[in-house]
Amino acid sequence: MGSENLQLEQLAQQLLDLARRSGAEAAEVLQSRSHSRPVFFEANRLKQLESTQSEGTALRVWRNGRPGLAVAYGPVDPQSLVDKALALGELNEPETIELAHPQACLYPDIGEAVAVEQLVEWGRMAIALIREAYPEILCTAEWDCEVETTRLMNSNGLECAYTDTTLSCYLSAEWVRGDDFLSVSDGQTQRGKLDPVSVVNQILQRLEWSRDNVAPPIGRVPILFTAKAADMLWGALQAALNGKRVLERASPWSDRLGQVVTSPSLTICQDPTAGPFSCPFDDEGTPTRPITFVREGILQNFYSDRVTGNRLGTGTTGNGFRPSLGSYPTPGLFNFLIQPGRTSFEESIASISRGAIVDQILGSGAGISGDFSINVDLGYRVENGQVVGRIKDTMVAGNVYAALKQLVTICSDAEWNGSCYTPSLIVEGLSVTGKQG
Repeated sequence: MGSENLQLEQLAQQLLDLARRSGAEAAEVLQSRSHSRPVFFEANRLKQLESTQSEGTALRVWRNGRPGLAVAYGPVDPQSLVDKALALGELNEPETIELAHPQACLYPDIGEAVAVEQLVEWGRMAIALIREAYPEILCTAEWDCEVETTRLMNSNGLECAYTDTTLSCYLSAEWVRGDDFLSVSDGQTQRGKLDPVSVVNQILQRLEWSRDNVAPPIGRVPILFTAKAADMLWGALQAALNGKRVLERASPWSDRLGQVVTSPSLTICQDPTAGPFSCPFDDEGTPTRPITFVREGILQNFYSDRVTGNRLGTGTTGNGFRPSLGSYPTPGLFNFLIQPGRTSFEESIASISRGAIVDQILGSGAGISGDFSINVDLGYRVENGQVVGRIKDTMVAGNVYAALKQLVTICSDAEWNGSCYTPSLIVEGLSVTGKQG
């Protein structure tokens, strides 16, 4: 890995030198290299092992203030990439050049790799535990170890780099009972070690709750979103906190700084050092930092990149990320943490006299307006504090912002769902519709 990193550095410096000699007054190089070793299981058996590598280089230049961006994947012809970026820049209007200040930040490697044999062993263990309880079930799984190196250099003298090793798994159990098809899935993303037993226990619990199909509770009832499903609620808030949306007056929270926007039990932040989605710097070379967005229901901050932050008058928050190598920086999040409560998941269920649990959904959920109407892919009915069965053909509708003002309980079971660290939670004010009997 050391020699590969040296090659990345030498290529980046070569591109910067060529850009300067070709008339660019400023230039920036972002490089990404990844190596993944996924292990696939299908129909309870090991299907295949893979080893995939990808490498990309993005060059951004400014000549006469006109920005140009060109990308190459795999081997790079440095002069061709520079010429392409400069040619594209001729099509753009001049802009203020926004580049990070000179600094050298070569961060230590994060995470630890594991052998393919360990991934296979975890996968076999998880499937064996599922089939021990339910021999008729078919399992599909993927276990992966990915090593990714990110390097950013610019003509100001900035050089930032780090290597991140992440472990992930996904396990799906399919249960066919006559005309009734049930698919239950779960997964993990961690550093250093995965816990197949924890993933299995989550799936076994859902399978047990799904033994009987029952009618959904119709009307406005408390809804317990599991940590896996709660991520649907946070997408609207992430959009509302985006400084670009605030600048465009598209966020419903544009004028709400310092005001109450959610239940006082809710605190939301980002943490550059937290979990498998930690990140030392953004795609503009700005060091990331802890930010509290909402504290006890009160709006504290938005997140922004350099351009957006300057227009807002707040400066960048270190959240300038590129959706892809071929994109310009825009406000983005690397992780999103919801502070868990003190009530266990089991205690939360016991507190519901009549309601529903939503565990898996179909559809993308709410947009920035907060309005949503989702089909429940996997959910359960709760009566007198007990799960009595699985609900089918059910929809849940409402508004995220209104629901989070009627937050009943935040559970203590926070876990990573993608880059969102979220607990389960109970909200009111949502409407349930579905077939009866």
